[in-house]
Amino acid sequence: MTIRVLLVDDQELVRAGFVMVLSAQPDMTVVGEAGDGAAALALLGRTQADVVVMDIRMPVMDGVEATRRICAEADGPRVLVLTTFDTDQDAFAALQAGASAFLLKNSPPEQLLEAIRTVAAGESVVAPRVTRALLDRFAGQLTLPGRADGRLSELTDREREVLELVAAGLSNAEIAGRLHVAESTVKTHFGRILAKLELRDRVHAVVFAYEIGLVKPGT
Repeated sequence: MTIRVLLVDDQELVRAGFVMVLSAQPDMTVVGEAGDGAAALALLGRTQADVVVMDIRMPVMDGVEATRRICAEADGPRVLVLTTFDTDQDAFAALQAGASAFLLKNSPPEQLLEAIRTVAAGESVVAPRVTRALLDRFAGQLTLPGRADGRLSELTDREREVLELVAAGLSNAEIAGRLHVAESTVKTHFGRILAKLELRDRVHAVVFAYEIGLVKPGT
């Protein structure tokens, strides 16, 4: 399977560098380039992509807003956000918008390629414990604090328990040990959680748990 990548960055030289790196990979192809978020959305209207590599700070429409709009589409591509600014605010904004990964632009090429492959496979690159730390810090800025969500009623008691443990930052193996079940059983439960709640990956499950008040900051 070839991973189709769309590059979004307002610096043409940066995009050219990414094209060189990605085009050298047998399992990747660059399907388009855009200089801002609005242009990226327009391009996605006529081009299919699996992963969007998105800069955060751009003119016309920044990467956070573009990410939010892309991730609002049920079958939209996954977004990997890149930034030159190593700030918690950038990471928090990107994750809340729906990004599946957050990397610095000066990350080694190997790390970028690994992140693209991971995101294309349906996983997230940011560890749940990192996500939890960010949400604890910026919980007051969540757009849906304490909002009741009817989708929770679709979960079984065990699925809800698994979701709470995921939101606490536990790995599948740790959850299996806590609940005294096989790790494969935890994976099955979590897959059903993602499907029922219409979530993309583990990081978004943590964000969701905070937004609806299932877990509280610092607990």
